[in-house]
Amino acid sequence: MLKSIITNIKKKSLKERFLLVIAILFFLIYLILGLMVLFMTSLPLNMPRNYRIAFGVLLIVYAVIRCVRIIKDNKED
Repeated sequence: MLKSIITNIKKKSLKERFLLVIAILFFLIYLILGLMVLFMTSLPLNMPRNYRIAFGVLLIVYAVIRCVRIIKDNKED
């Protein structure tokens, strides 16, 4: 399975590979930002705890949606 993924990535043009890297980078950014909002108490956000948890969970869910979209787009090629 890993070999087919690597072969599929090698088939892509340089532009498609660059866009894949950018998409993975933004997935990681959203995931890390969501975890930071949830677990860092020293983060300067003036929000009640309930809103902070909801915002962190929303960012993590959005990161998962982006990840599923990346995997789906990568399998179609």
